Amino acid sequence: MEGLLGQLGIDWKLLLSQVFNFAILLLVLRQFVYKPLLAVIKKRNAIIKEGLDKAAEADVRLHEVDSIAKGKLQKADNAALAMIKETENRAKTLEASLKLKAEQRQAELMAQITAAGERQKEEARQNVLKGASELIKKFIVKTVELKPELIDEALIEKAADFVKHEI
Repeated sequence: MEGLLGQLGIDWKLLLSQVFNFAILLLVLRQFVYKPLLAVIKKRNAIIKEGLDKAAEADVRLHEVDSIAKGKLQKADNAALAMIKETENRAKTLEASLKLKAEQRQAELMAQITAAGERQKEEARQNVLKGASELIKKFIVKTVELKPELIDEALIEKAADFVKHEI
């Protein structure tokens, strides 16, 4: 073997010392660099994994809170809609009530106006009858040319009734 290594220009003693030095360097690097570096990498991986887990948990909680918020918003919308419908119903009821009161008031006013018109009509009729009685009395006096004391009141009443029915 020495001949083969010698022909290649490799000194076996030097090779052996370099392998020994490499093994020592490998042990030292493994002990002081690789293990601490591996520990730091594992620690960072654990922190990253924990961060990802917390992010996933936060995402789940965010979705839960989002769904709760949507539910509450839906409830608030429904409550607002119900309040609007109730207000509209109350407004319609109030409108109908006010309309009914206005119609009743209008009917009362019409009844009062009709009654006042009837009273005025009756008063005018009474005034006309009273004036007609006097006029008839004067007419009869002039036509018969009698004394006013002799004119019969019954005749005046008959004439007044006749005028009453004609008017």
